[in-house]
Amino acid sequence: MTQVALRGLCPRCGKPTLFGSWIGFADRCRACGLDFTPFNVGDGPAAFLTLILGAIVVGLAVWLELAVGPPWWVHVLLWIPVTAGGVIGALRIAKGALMAAEYHNAAREGRIASDT
Repeated sequence: MTQVALRGLCPRCGKPTLFGSWIGFADRCRACGLDFTPFNVGDGPAAFLTLILGAIVVGLAVWLELAVGPPWWVHVLLWIPVTAGGVIGALRIAKGALMAAEYHNAAREGRIASDT
């Protein structure tokens, strides 16, 4: 599952066909024909990355402030690009990992069973 996320591999055949663009999934695997459209990772990867990287950046910003005490504009110039770059850079990996987890666990959209 790690290689699927890191290299954008199809979770079924292992060919590098998961993404059609930088962070957009292809409609289907060009090698084995697996349809990727039923899988829905939604905003989960972006939310996780924002929370995780946000905690790391805040910790580092507090450390920098206490250790060096730079002017406020140094924080702006440093932490905004680090946060944005970290989220955007890791988004493809996070989306690939979540897609692979959905495929391997046969996760599907929740449905309410009818009693009829």
